[in-house]
Amino acid sequence: MDSARIAAKDNNLRMDRYEAMEIIASWGIGGVHITARDPFGPEQLSKQDRRKLVRHVESLGMTISAIMRWGGEVDLAEEEGWEEAIEQGKALLELAADLECGIWGAHVGVMPWETDDPGWERMVRGMAQLAEHGEQVGACVAIETGPEPPRIVRRLIETIGSEAIRVNYDPANLVIWPALLARKRGEQYDRDRAWEQYEPVEGAETLGEFVVHCHAKDAIVRCDGQYQEVPLGTGWIDFERWVSLLDEAGFDGFYAIEREVGDDPVRDIREAVEFLRGL
Repeated sequence: MDSARIAAKDNNLRMDRYEAMEIIASWGIGGVHITARDPFGPEQLSKQDRRKLVRHVESLGMTISAIMRWGGEVDLAEEEGWEEAIEQGKALLELAADLECGIWGAHVGVMPWETDDPGWERMVRGMAQLAEHGEQVGACVAIETGPEPPRIVRRLIETIGSEAIRVNYDPANLVIWPALLARKRGEQYDRDRAWEQYEPVEGAETLGEFVVHCHAKDAIVRCDGQYQEVPLGTGWIDFERWVSLLDEAGFDGFYAIEREVGDDPVRDIREAVEFLRGL
């Protein structure tokens, strides 16, 4: 893989965010994936601050691959906090546009599988409002895969019919979420059933045309049903197959390394860069 298409998530290095950018740039990759929280949230950054941040990243020889916020604290299928979430989402779309990446990656909630569920209507209504605002400001919300199978995400995108609703494909999440949901429901995790429904790798055929950004992350589910994020290339994801399917679909964007656990994230992310370069 071309190094220019590899990015790393700034807050995963667990240090000052500007220092993290310096280290990421030293690896010779093309992008930094910005977490849109203090000090880089829409609440903190004025228009002038946003321009300065873009220029700073450029001075390091990189671009901003995307911004990320909403890691699971918001669910547009639920009534509580819905209006506040829509307003925050609009501010994040404006931030993505101002940072010249035009991509805001987000977990938008758990989409109901059935269209007669009241949560489906709320999800569609909320995403349609975000799509309209995204079209106005020149940015998209890239739904992060995980809580539902790719076919459900595709159904939502096709229902809304806007290019301001796209996909941030995280294959590891499609391993993790079925185990997480099974545990919440008190059910036994069934790998074969989960793999068939959630298609962590083959789902790229379902969603490929809508993908604008990816998370390079790996995971397994242990025998006891507990999920675990693992270093890139050591888990269940067939990255060669996944990248090949996305290439066939015409995806030419960033693979942003996300490493949210581990004792030495800098080492893990640096090794992940070399793993991706080898694909």
